[in-house]
Parts: sequence; structure tokens; C-alpha cells
Amino acid sequence: MRREKKDQILAVLPEKIRGILLNHGLDFEKIQEIRLREEQPLAVKKEGKEELFTHWVTKEELRETMEYVSNYSLYAYENELRQGFLTIEGGHRVGISGKIISEKEQIRNFQYITSINIRICHEITGCANKLFPAILEKGRLCHTMIISPPGGGKTTLLRDLVRQISDGNRWVEGRNVGVVDERSEIGGCYRGVPQNQLGMRTDILDNCPKAEGMMMLVRSMAPEVIAADEIGTAKDVEAIEYAMHCGATMLTTVHGSGMDEIREKPLVSNLVKERCFARYVVMKSGKHVGEIEGIYNERGEKLCI
Repeated sequence: MRREKKDQILAVLPEKIRGILLNHGLDFEKIQEIRLREEQPLAVKKEGKEELFTHWVTKEELRETMEYVSNYSLYAYENELRQGFLTIEGGHRVGISGKIISEKEQIRNFQYITSINIRICHEITGCANKLFPAILEKGRLCHTMIISPPGGGKTTLLRDLVRQISDGNRWVEGRNVGVVDERSEIGGCYRGVPQNQLGMRTDILDNCPKAEGMMMLVRSMAPEVIAADEIGTAKDVEAIEYAMHCGATMLTTVHGSGMDEIREKPLVSNLVKERCFARYVVMKSGKHVGEIEGIYNERGEKLCI
């Protein structure tokens, strides 16, 4: 049985820090990040605001945290460590930084870990409800790109779209969805099992490069819909066009502040010019994380929702 969110987070923290957070009476449903930096104050971000504590994090506490995160076997997570993060129970992501050991311009391992950032995963089921009337055209699901700055809520929105399309709702019948989760943010897989709700008809490739994953799904799983987060390379664009030509509907996200910015982005701008996507969902930034600024059609015209 899965533990509560609070217990999942506390389980990977050193005893003293655990006590500080509990004594402070923090609501773990509102915490976004917990940052541990060697010889710096413990920092907690909640509802967009950072709070610094008087406790200064020690080297020993960083070591202890990594032991809990890796279940006392860092070696077993060597591949994940090379990417700079691990995913723990609940889909929460533990990012790390410090001194790198490299070989032939490739990251091999960490020699010292001096910073840990625990990003707490929050699902908001139903947040995509208002999108469905706008991203359907004559009953067909449109190729859709979600645009927002980092931390703007695009992955949360994509995740709920996937869940609802997979399970089906009053707007769409349930469909087979393939998810390429390169950084384990959509499904938040822990030991291969998605910790987030992605629906009963969803197949996921976790920790898989986006371009290769999209091609693999098309060839092996016959998805009706493919979802991938944070596109940006030439290979990503090529794979998206391939999947579209094979009949799959694409759902994807990209960093940006709005339509004007992505029109100027190399590679992504080609998708816009060629009108590959019929819908663009632009998220608000700043204090309005998770809110939608507007939905645009393939010509960049704002739709009424």
C-alpha cells in the first residue's frame, strides 16, 4: 500500500530535518521543493515563495539523504545519477549537483554531492477539463502543444490530458496513449511503475530519449495518441512529424512565454510555420502558475473558451 505524500518525503530526509519540518507544521500538499545545500540554510518553497530556516545543512545530512533515497545502494542508480536526478516513491524527483567525474566528455558519476533538491510531485486531476471543448474539432482530437515557462504547470496539464484521454470522458472515448517520459516527470515512475495516474490504456517508456521513444511506440504499440514533454531538438521534431504521418495525435510541451517566443525558436518554429499543430495552449506565469492564458489555432488566432 502506497504511503501518504508526507511520509514519502520524510522517509528520505535526515532525522533532524524531519523534525524541523514536522515542528513547523508545514502542509506537504503546498510544498513544491525542499532544498539541501551543504553549509547553507535549509530552504522550502511553497506556493511560489521560498522560506529559509535557521538550520544549516551538513555534509553528513546530505550523505544520509542520498543513502535513504537510494536504499543504501547508490551504485544501483548509477544510470539515473548520470542524468542528475532520481525518482522516489510517489513520483517525487530528487535532483543533485556537485563535483562531476567525467570521461571522454561524458558524465560518469558524482565524486561529491553538495546540493539536493526534492521536487514534490502534485497531481491535479481535472485540471484539463476546460481544454477538451477547444482541442476537439468535429469530434477529432487535435495535435496540441502546451507552452509555458519552467514551473508553469505544463507537465501537470499534460499528465491530466493523458489520463482523461486514456480513460475516456464525456468528450472523448478512451484511447490507447503512448507516453515517452525521458525525465520521469509525466508518470513519475518508481521501479518502472508510474506513481501518477495516467489512465488504463496508457503505455509508458520511462527514462527513454524522446525521439527514439516516439519512433519505438509507433512501431511497437500502435498508439492513437502520443505524449512527450519538453521538445526542442532536431530529432524530436523529426520524430513528431513521423508520428503524425503515421496517424498518431501528438500532445507535447515546450518552454516559452507565448506564441511570439516559439515562433522565434529554432526547430520548433518550423512546426508552427508548417501548421503541424492545430492547437497551442499558453499557460500564465508568475503568480498564476497552472492557469491558462489562452488557446490558439494553427494560424495563431486566439480561440474563445
